[in-house]
Amino acid sequence: MTTTQLFTDEWINRLKDLWNEEPEVSDKLAKINFSATITCGFKNEDDPRCVFVVENGKAISAGLYNKEEADWDMRADEKNWEKWMEKPLTMTSMGMAVATGKLQFKKGDFKAMIKNPSMAGPFIKSFELMTKI
Repeated sequence: MTTTQLFTDEWINRLKDLWNEEPEVSDKLAKINFSATITCGFKNEDDPRCVFVVENGKAISAGLYNKEEADWDMRADEKNWEKWMEKPLTMTSMGMAVATGKLQFKKGDFKAMIKNPSMAGPFIKSFELMTKI
């Protein structure tokens, strides 16, 4: 995978479709009325690359970042994103990635989320979806 594929409009919209097709993500988050604006990108850049809007568990829009206010902003360097696109993070490896700074949350409360099974499970599953793009 190259950066021309990762975090493009096509890439984030494919993730949106996969998210909505996966009951372990969208249905489980709908049960807790999860709504958020999620952004992602590279650690060394000021702005994220992509934005993803979720309302009541369903991804309603996705695209290139355009100054939206994020509830969650995840950052990593390119080599780690590419590694995770091949082999998704698990609960354990995600904790290690956050602890070592490989995955950073510029916005969002990772500790609270990961302790909440109704959020943690779908979040981990969303990384699995990225391997299908």
